[in-house]
Amino acid sequence: MTASPQLLSSYELRDLNLKNRVVLAPLTRARSGEDRVPNELMAEYYIQRASAGLIITEATAISASANGWDQSPGIYTEAMQLGWKKIVDAVHINGGKIFCQLWHTGRASHSSFLNGDLPVAPSAIKIEGDGVHTATGKQPHEVPRALETSELPGIVEDYRKAATHAKAAGFDGIEIHSANGYLLDSFLQSKTNHRTDQYGGSAENRCRLLEEVLHAVTKVFPANRVAVRLSPNGVFNDMGSPDYREQFTEVARALDSFRLAYLHVMDGLGFGFHELGAAMTLGDFRAEFAGPLMGNCGYTQVTAEAAIESGSADMIAFGRPFISNPDLVARFAGGVALAEDADMSTWYSPIGAKGYTDFPTAT
Repeated sequence: MTASPQLLSSYELRDLNLKNRVVLAPLTRARSGEDRVPNELMAEYYIQRASAGLIITEATAISASANGWDQSPGIYTEAMQLGWKKIVDAVHINGGKIFCQLWHTGRASHSSFLNGDLPVAPSAIKIEGDGVHTATGKQPHEVPRALETSELPGIVEDYRKAATHAKAAGFDGIEIHSANGYLLDSFLQSKTNHRTDQYGGSAENRCRLLEEVLHAVTKVFPANRVAVRLSPNGVFNDMGSPDYREQFTEVARALDSFRLAYLHVMDGLGFGFHELGAAMTLGDFRAEFAGPLMGNCGYTQVTAEAAIESGSADMIAFGRPFISNPDLVARFAGGVALAEDADMSTWYSPIGAKGYTDFPTAT
């Protein structure tokens, strides 16, 4: 396929000029080391992919108690801030734009990350399914501890502090990870949120924590540099609520009032969805959310171009293709075939450059 006039065209994302509409999706890669401080190898990885119109970092923990994946980075200490600043500066020098994705793993964490404490969640409901990546291999999920209402302002404050570190590191913006069964998503969904306080019991109440987080972080970054990620159709971390359409329609309406940088929707069905009914589409979100929309999950160059040309999406995020094709944008532009998907066993393995920065470019 020859160069795509829409996908590869420049785009004004609120007040930020993007050189194309191809986005590096947030991809957990587990290369930060035991100290969780971003490092030179990570900088090389992001520099290699700086041709994307926008880079979204791998999910980055907002606090020590938010951790839940072995050797994933954080942004809650000065050392972490400095590590990220070196990466941000390098991306900028190479002509890229970069948002930091802020993350609290919630019930998807494990006590081994938390000094023996149980992971936290809106309700004490265990994940059924695949285990947790820990330093000693995969461990079974535990029944989480339900957060007290009085603890939630502290969680919100952790997001604000993390946003402050991201701002100091020079990030162009932040994305709030509210997808894939992690803490904020688990508050949104009735399958995991059985609370009877003001954070549960209705679609509006289940949005409350996310809205409070947004009010906090938009005191650090302007709202047009803050984004949110959602996964309305996803099954990851044992998600999928019967009232998902009602819930995510309410979420989209609530988010629209913030005038965010964009709404990042994992709408694609390439890697599994809950099959509780008709999948929610970008069109469903476009009807409720007036700002920029980003699609994600299983897109190809052809389907991405179609989504943008139809007006359903303004940008498309690519994950797996960007792992083994650091020059993905150039391949799209030149009609060059993509390299095969990387060996999944190397995706999250802290083994250095192998399967991370050792993929050749097409030219």
